[in-house]
Amino acid sequence: MIPFLDLKQLNEPHQPAIKQSIERVLASGWYILGREVETFERQFAAYCQTRHCIGVANGLDALTLVLKAWDFPANSEAIVASNAYIASVLSITHAGLIPIFVEPDPQTYLLDPARIEAVITSRTKAILPVHLYGRCCAMEPINTLAKRYHLKVLEDAAQAHGAIYSSKEYGHRRAGNLADAAGWSFYPSKNLGALGDAGAITTNDDALAEKLRALRNYGSTHKYVNEYIGQNSRLDELQAAVLSAKLPLLDKENARRRELAKRYLTGIQHPDITLPLADQPDHDAWHLFVIQHPQRDDFRNYLRERGIGTDIHYPIPPHHQHAYAEFAHLSLPIAEQLQQTVISLPLNPTLTDAEVTYIIETINLKRERAKE
Repeated sequence: MIPFLDLKQLNEPHQPAIKQSIERVLASGWYILGREVETFERQFAAYCQTRHCIGVANGLDALTLVLKAWDFPANSEAIVASNAYIASVLSITHAGLIPIFVEPDPQTYLLDPARIEAVITSRTKAILPVHLYGRCCAMEPINTLAKRYHLKVLEDAAQAHGAIYSSKEYGHRRAGNLADAAGWSFYPSKNLGALGDAGAITTNDDALAEKLRALRNYGSTHKYVNEYIGQNSRLDELQAAVLSAKLPLLDKENARRRELAKRYLTGIQHPDITLPLADQPDHDAWHLFVIQHPQRDDFRNYLRERGIGTDIHYPIPPHHQHAYAEFAHLSLPIAEQLQQTVISLPLNPTLTDAEVTYIIETINLKRERAKE
């Protein structure tokens, strides 16, 4: 059996460092907003090449707090991809804003810059590009458009730890350093995962960083003095210590992900399968390897019967969720088509070469049987 993802196995190489980190926190007697959080914030800011990192409780809070910190008028609009994970949309509504869905580029699955300008109104205040599956959005044209209309840009980098965006103007920049701010999730399954919920915000905006540090801590920078209507969203010392222990191996593990992704890209030969675009495979973080198949359920069953686990990211687009029933009337055919055909193959640093060979051969064998 090859599971889609085994978190215990994923964390096994890190266990000695994680145990040392946990023991260090226990010995310190300090569990909230202490040295471990400060250390991780400094390290992750350096990794992303930003001035600031602010640790928070989870990825949803990271996005929501930034949108709240910008103090947009109630019912302002924020643009987001129609195929994004629900958390991206929730952050917009939690901040009192209205999500405006824009279809993705059908090749990259990412927010399509060419479709954004048509939906900008006087109420539009922000663009929330989601670096889905570990590939960076086309940030140069998105930022150019944002500047033209005086909009803020917030990267949803929850799946893009270590991803790189490259362009003539930007050079090579890491995700998290491509806009006004970026929200991160360190959910256990991420490329850089904690042992529970955890998140962060990266930014080069000094004033925004200062405000966010208050907002995550009840709106306070000094004990019992509350400058803002904040909330309790603090990255705890244990999770910060775990993340600091794992961060030094992130690039090595991403390199393994890229190696395995290239094997899939060159090895899978099946006329019914649409492979992900891989024009810059060494820049993608390859959080997920997402293909399309027109008979997805049949294909998943075929793989399951042969011991290969898969997953679907994501089976229901946000505008078809009951929580957002007011958007059910929208026609968003690209997101709806993706919802019916996408399937994620196993891809993580613990996969062996033999397991990947077996997955590729099993997929290609179904092609040969189809010919018979």
